[in-house]
Amino acid sequence: MRPLFYVVALPLFASGCTTTLPPDVIASGDLAASEVKVRPLRYTSPVSGYTHRVPVDPKPWRNQNDAQAPEGDAS
Repeated sequence: MRPLFYVVALPLFASGCTTTLPPDVIASGDLAASEVKVRPLRYTSPVSGYTHRVPVDPKPWRNQNDAQAPEGDAS
């Protein structure tokens, strides 16, 4: 047989022989009787923070730049 077959088949065969252990923490089946305090859910509208805005014309960019420039800049 070809060596490529062994390269593919051996890892597949070896992985089939391994065992998987259950996780260390398993959730109990009696979750309804647990005394965990949970806040009740409250409905909030997805558009509750919406504010209407209308398009405006752009302001002159030079005035915007001059207003934001540092005081010591003499451009």
